[in-house]
Amino acid sequence: MLTGTHLMSPPRAPGLAHWKETTVFSWFGRDSRRRKIREDRKYLEARARRFLKNYLAAEGTTKHRYYEAVEGASAACHPGITNPNLDDAHIAEATAEAALKVVKRRSRQASDSHDMATLITDAYATVAVAYRRAAGVYAIDEEMQKLGTAAVHLLTIATSHMKAHPDENAS
Repeated sequence: MLTGTHLMSPPRAPGLAHWKETTVFSWFGRDSRRRKIREDRKYLEARARRFLKNYLAAEGTTKHRYYEAVEGASAACHPGITNPNLDDAHIAEATAEAALKVVKRRSRQASDSHDMATLITDAYATVAVAYRRAAGVYAIDEEMQKLGTAAVHLLTIATSHMKAHPDENAS
């Protein structure tokens, strides 16, 4: 039971117990990141690399198809969250999870029987990688961080392009 003297004593500086608690919880965070990175390497990495490589090889008007695919995938995965208390990292993580689910579902259904289906699935993989990067998941993996940065740049370019050229969106 707390007495008046306990309530009035000054707070103690964090000691060894606080350090142990912080260290143990940071391990859980790292393990979660590592698990997500392993999963992303399994389901997303090759698809995102292929999408980015094909985008870079595309000429002129063909690039619009890549912009449209990645912008559409991103828009489809944005959570309808209106809670102002959520930070950007949580929203980015929710978007990445939604895109990952689409990639997994499309992979299970083996819907990549033609080029357009592959392009769409790869666009979702690229969106997932971009938002995982934005959420800070790849901070402990330099290679995935670079891939995520490239995906973020493409998504930014695609969003700008689609807003600047609304007349092409109907094609």
